[in-house]
This record gives sequence, structure tokens and C-alpha cells, in this order.
Amino acid sequence: MTRRARLIVDPIACDGRGLCAELLPAFIALDDWGYPVIPGGDIPAGLEREVTAVARLCPRLALRVEPAPRG
Repeated sequence: MTRRARLIVDPIACDGRGLCAELLPAFIALDDWGYPVIPGGDIPAGLEREVTAVARLCPRLALRVEPAPRG
């Protein structure tokens, strides 16, 4: 069984540069002001590695990967 995870955005730390959406447009969209919009739910199977890399590359460290809540 694979442990599920979610991508979380810290809206205070994010300054809307949009690098995350540029690197992973299949998972991250931008709102009208350039801030990331992350779909609810778990990171899709097969994208875990890419999402983790995008979180590490965020220039403001506004993204983090967290385990999905149990239940």
C-alpha cells in the first residue's frame, strides 16, 4: 500500500511567482493573481516525485508535501 500525500500551499509565504505551475501545469493552476490553485485530495499516483521536486524548488518555500489525513 502506498502512503498518500497532499500538496499544501502557504498563502502567506507565496508571492505568486508561478514557477510551480510552470513546472507542473498538469497538477497546479494559477488564479487571476498568479497564486497556485491546488486540486483537493491526494497527489495522483505517478506524480509524487514531480510534486516533491516542485515543492523543493519553490523560491519562497511556500509549498510542502504532507501525509494525507487518515480516515
